[in-house]
Amino acid sequence: MSNQETTANFTTAEMEETIARISSHKGVEGVMIMNREACRCHHSIDLDEDKAKTHSAALSELTAKASHIVGLLNRDDELTFLRIRSKQREIMVSPDKGFILVVLQNPNVSEE
Repeated sequence: MSNQETTANFTTAEMEETIARISSHKGVEGVMIMNREACRCHHSIDLDEDKAKTHSAALSELTAKASHIVGLLNRDDELTFLRIRSKQREIMVSPDKGFILVVLQNPNVSEE
């Protein structure tokens, strides 16, 4: 492979391209790609380092618990997407084998 930094099967350039593509959608406030251990690989969310670590750890733990519950309901099934919505924000989580993609979105953007 090239001399680009790689994480599992994704290069830094591919991750940044994915973040840029998703960030261009209406209402998207930030995107984070992290590994299963809650280590942020790349992000566009404006958080200080301590808050970013806290959010990453919480989302990683929540994803693991949601995945476990899906497995309890049907051991042949697996979590593919998790959506959390509040009055002001929507957090969309897409777990993969090695990574977790998180998108923070304002669901009320069309109302502004």
